[in-house]
Amino acid sequence: MARFREPLVLGRVIGDVVDMFMPSVNLTVAYGSRQVNNGCEIKPSAISSPPRVDVGGDDLRTCYTLVMTDPDAPSPSDPTLREYLHWIVTDIPATTAATFGRELMRYEAPRPTIGIHRYVFILFKQMARETVYPPQSRINFSTRDFAEINGLGLPVAAVYYNAQKETAPRRRF
Repeated sequence: MARFREPLVLGRVIGDVVDMFMPSVNLTVAYGSRQVNNGCEIKPSAISSPPRVDVGGDDLRTCYTLVMTDPDAPSPSDPTLREYLHWIVTDIPATTAATFGRELMRYEAPRPTIGIHRYVFILFKQMARETVYPPQSRINFSTRDFAEINGLGLPVAAVYYNAQKETAPRRRF
């Protein structure tokens, strides 16, 4: 399992967003046919719609909460809005997709303006259904505080990708 944590440590996801944890559930995130792997780069034009998120687990009575944040808002060198919340889905049954959960905060497509941003998906195991409540704001969201307030404990999985503003194609006249 250390090989799954290492990219999260190197990418400062563990540290900036969550504390050290041991991944224990499979989490697969894909935009169209492009699967998210830690540290991969995805263009903003490819992330305008919510990704397909598949959750593992083995106890069909277990539910999960998915959180997506940008710890680099508005810019990686000055993240004064850290973290910016992009999406929350709760009550996702084990061995299903996020579409079977309850969208607590609707998906807001990332729009990085300055620098390379990390977009982080964090999965938590819930103690029971309908026990997770929405935060007050998307800006200055804290995954750690959210988990503590809602009794979620440490994450069970996480994955992140990088994105930066796309430059307009240059035309020759």
